[in-house]
Amino acid sequence: MDKPDPSGAPLFGLPGQHVMSLEGRDALAFAQAQTMNDLAALGDGCWHWNGWLTPKGRVIALFALLRLDRERLWLLLPDADPQAVTDGLRRFVFRSKVKIEVRDDLHVAGAFASPATARDATAAIAPGGAQVELDLGGDGGSRTLRIAALPAPVDSDAASRWLAFDLVHGLPRLESAQTEQWTPQQLSLGRLKAYSVKKGCYPGQEIVSRTHFLGKAKRGLVLLEADEGGIGGSEVQSDGQSIGKVASRAGRFALAVLPVEREADAPLDVEGMVVRERSLQGGLAR
Repeated sequence: MDKPDPSGAPLFGLPGQHVMSLEGRDALAFAQAQTMNDLAALGDGCWHWNGWLTPKGRVIALFALLRLDRERLWLLLPDADPQAVTDGLRRFVFRSKVKIEVRDDLHVAGAFASPATARDATAAIAPGGAQVELDLGGDGGSRTLRIAALPAPVDSDAASRWLAFDLVHGLPRLESAQTEQWTPQQLSLGRLKAYSVKKGCYPGQEIVSRTHFLGKAKRGLVLLEADEGGIGGSEVQSDGQSIGKVASRAGRFALAVLPVEREADAPLDVEGMVVRERSLQGGLAR
């Protein structure tokens, strides 16, 4: 079995994750104008968290953006429909020299082990881009993400553990029903350094900047945990009143968007299941 490093931790497939490529002379300029994070300081071989918003500042897709070189970018989409995002971005190409494609020839795999050479925001890229490794570790442990032509074996338990790790570290995993529902601030994406309020215009930038500079982010991301069983439903309640909604779930964990100002230690439940607020772990920002 393919192994990423001497620790012996096996690679397993992450079939819900997809790769898009932006290639051409204007790839960087196009991505800078369309996405919510600043590519100006992103060097070759480096990546950051980024996203694409509606004009009203709602998250369509959240992804890792990797700059291979000045004319090649890869977007790693953990949840969004890659063809829908590709088709949506193509509508804004106009005369830009950029080719946007879903890379069905590339497969995404993970391992709970330290990467061999990738560290933090610096990727390990094989000659010709035949294989790429990213450091997806955080305070909760080490993780390697690999993008390559060959798929890794499926391990549903390991993939579920990967998803839970994302949530515990504050990375929302947005199912299709959650797209175009939340602003970056409501998803607390500042923790991941996933958006910019200083770069030039991009779709939704006015809403994001106004919320930031006027201090009007009234809701944010909260990690919830059930004592046992999986968290179902969507309405988060306190003393019989709905106060927010679940945005992501993984087993006994869920990420919910709740009021920033609310009664401390008030009991919470998700449609009858008692849940407890937990502190988000750090270390996943890039």
